[in-house]
Amino acid sequence: MKLTTSSQLTNNSRNAFGSFIAIKNNENYNKNNYSLMKKTIVYSINFLFGMLLIFLPAYLKAQSITQIKVTGIRSAKGKIIIQVFKDNESYNQEKPYKKITFDKRTMANGTLSVKYEIEPGIYGFTLVDDENDNGIIDKNFIKIPKEGFGFSNFFMEKMKKPVFDDFMVKSQQKVEIRVKYM
Repeated sequence: MKLTTSSQLTNNSRNAFGSFIAIKNNENYNKNNYSLMKKTIVYSINFLFGMLLIFLPAYLKAQSITQIKVTGIRSAKGKIIIQVFKDNESYNQEKPYKKITFDKRTMANGTLSVKYEIEPGIYGFTLVDDENDNGIIDKNFIKIPKEGFGFSNFFMEKMKKPVFDDFMVKSQQKVEIRVKYM
């Protein structure tokens, strides 16, 4: 039988106590490490969600496609000119936001369907059937159009120029323009 001295017991106690402290420190380290990892994941998710909220509207804005259906075209000669107006003021001043020209090659039975990418919003579309391909609507000596014309979702019944509110549409809607000839 081996006898241990009190100094050996004290050393053994210190080693056992030291091991206990090391285990406790390791548990604290694991808890801190887990907490740090958890915070990092939460911050990363928040960052990605924030970036999604920032860039998603721009992506969706760029993806707005308006379908325009033109009916009542009498001839395959020339081009279709569509002017896009944002408000009554620009319409009255005849200063379109955009001017789009389409070829009539895909026309069938007097109908032409085209798609156009435009930012979401409220617009008014006017049309000229530019049969002689000179880029403007030709008029006679008393200012009556010689070529076809039309407005978005509006058919002109009278000889009065419509106001912007008569033919304004949302860009995501399907737009139909019926051409009128005088």
